[in-house]
Amino acid sequence: MSNVIIPSSPADVKRIKDCIIEISNAMTLIQAQKDFIKEAVELCCEDVEIDKKHLKKMSTIYHKQNLSEILGEIEVVEALYEGVMA
Repeated sequence: MSNVIIPSSPADVKRIKDCIIEISNAMTLIQAQKDFIKEAVELCCEDVEIDKKHLKKMSTIYHKQNLSEILGEIEVVEALYEGVMA
């Protein structure tokens, strides 16, 4: 068993405990947002008959504002694929 050093300072113990609580609260918020995103995707895809993977991809591109980067990557992959598989 490895040696564990438990802080003896009450201030340090409180700081660690407060940090753990804040991290847990943040994890709860993250999970709630993930659940919201999943539900929003499902409802929208049912309503407008779009593939979930396309809606998710478009949402990610919109969020990151990186359409030109994605298109550039596709061009590179297309050129490599055609060069290798032709």
